This record gives sequence, C-alpha cells and structure tokens, in this order.
Amino acid sequence: MAVSATPSSLSTFSSLSLYTPPPRFSLFTQTQFHSLSSTLSQSLSTKLKPIKAQEQEQDQEVTITDQDTIFFTNDDPEGVSTFDPPEIPEGFEPPPSFDDGPQETEDEIAAAYEELYGPAYSGVSLLGNDIYVMDSKVKKSGALGKIKKEKVRDGFDERVIQVRRVTKVVKGGKQLHFRAVVVVGDKKGQVGVGVGKAKEVVAAVQKSATNARRNIVTVPMTKYSTFPHRADGDYGAAKVMLRPASPGTGVIAGGAVRIVLEMAGVENALGKQLGSNNALNNARATVVAVQQMRQFSEVARDRGIPMEELWK
Repeated sequence: MAVSATPSSLSTFSSLSLYTPPPRFSLFTQTQFHSLSSTLSQSLSTKLKPIKAQEQEQDQEVTITDQDTIFFTNDDPEGVSTFDPPEIPEGFEPPPSFDDGPQETEDEIAAAYEELYGPAYSGVSLLGNDIYVMDSKVKKSGALGKIKKEKVRDGFDERVIQVRRVTKVVKGGKQLHFRAVVVVGDKKGQVGVGVGKAKEVVAAVQKSATNARRNIVTVPMTKYSTFPHRADGDYGAAKVMLRPASPGTGVIAGGAVRIVLEMAGVENALGKQLGSNNALNNARATVVAVQQMRQFSEVARDRGIPMEELWK
C-alpha cells in the first residue's frame, strides 16, 4: 500500500507546485495584465524610436570644419612631432630685460607702496620724514646683548611730559608697565603729541615718540611768533584757552600747554587750563585748539576778498 501510494502523492504534489494562483488583491485579471503590459511596451518602443533616430542624425551631422582641428586630428599620436617657430620679422627688436632697466629709487618704491597699501606702509609721515629710522638703525650694546636703538635725526626735538606706572590685572596677577607722553616739534610750526606703553621706560618713550611723529600738525603763527587769533579747545574733560600776545611777552602757560607751545616754536602767547589737570588730555586739547586757527590769508582767499579788507 505504501509503495502504491507514493507515486500518486508525488503526482499530486507536482501538479500543485506548478499551479500559480492569481494575486489576491489584483485589480486586473491575468489576461488583462498580459494585455496591459504588451501595450505599455509598444508605447515605450514607439516613443524611444524617434529619440534614437534623432541621436543618430545628430551624430551624422557633426562634421569637422575647423582647419586647425583637422590639422591636429591628422597627426599621428604615437609619432614624434617637431615644432617649427615662426620666422622673426625684419626690424624686430627684443624688449629689454627687467634686470637691465634703471634701478628704482627708495622714493619711487615708497610711493608705489603708498599707492597700493596707503601711507602707513610707505614709512613716510605727512612731512616726508622717515618714522621707521629707529627700527632700521639698531645695534647691540653690552655683554647682555640688549638692543639699543639710535636716536632719530629728522630735525624734531623730543620732550617728555609725563611717565607713569600703569598696571593691568590678568589671570595670574598684575602686570606692571610704563606709559610715557612725549611731544615732538621742530620749533618752526610743526608739533605732535604721542603716547606709548612698554615694560621699560626707554621703550615707552621711543614708542610715544614714534606715535607723535605720526600725528604732526601745523601751528599757524604770525611774524611775531604768536597766534593769529584766539582759540579754545577741549579734549575729554580738559579745556584749554589760547590767546595771542604782544612781542616780548613770552609763553605764559603751565603744564602740558607750555611744553606743546614751546616745541611748536611759539614765543609770545597766553594759555590757560580750565578743565581737568590730566597732562595727556591737556596736550591734546592744545592741539585741537591750534587746529581751529586759520591764517588771515586763508580766510581772505576763502571769502574772495583782498586781505586788507578784513580789518575794515
């Protein structure tokens, strides 16, 4: 019985395995699905045919018309090609070499730097004096190897107004520095006020002198070495009053105002500090008052009248 039942069961299993029922939740029957797939394939083939035909036509239309391109395409890539330079025309003169030309002067180099990067990079102040001479002329002095900078020789004298110790609170404690206020002037109408800080007094004075040379102003004066008119200036809480004086009066002023006027070359003037007693602010207030002054010739030129009519 067992032997006879085995082939029948195998035939039944084989017939069941070959049967594939339709999908349970399909919207189309099996015949409808086959017809739909055939229609989609036909539509896609009809749409792709013109695209392939267009691509073939474009490939056929592309032709090489440029003569230079034809010349390079005909070359053998594996062969050895030689370059034939064009003939030199008659009367041709080669340009001079860069090294053969005239050497540029320091003024031309400074002007080029100033045109590209501004006056701060040219190293020339408003008066044409070199403010980086101290950095260029350095020499070692002593066995310790400290660098000592030479004094600038540009016609300006230096006067120290004030040197103070200043501290800065940091994470590890306090850092001690020195702040110096210096006035530079040529005693011919040019004066400048500068301030600088450093760990040493000498370095602080040098920094402030360099800063003062970058802030030079012109003091208008008459032939009697006095101011043309009155002027008042203030900087912060400091206020300064300046008045002209008759010949022989001298400079009657005190503190930073007196030093600024003497370094500018003023011989007869009256000055008074009306506000704060801070030396730096009073010096800068004096510079502000001087910048407000104008010569009589400048006023007459701006008004378009002769200078004699200013006193009528």
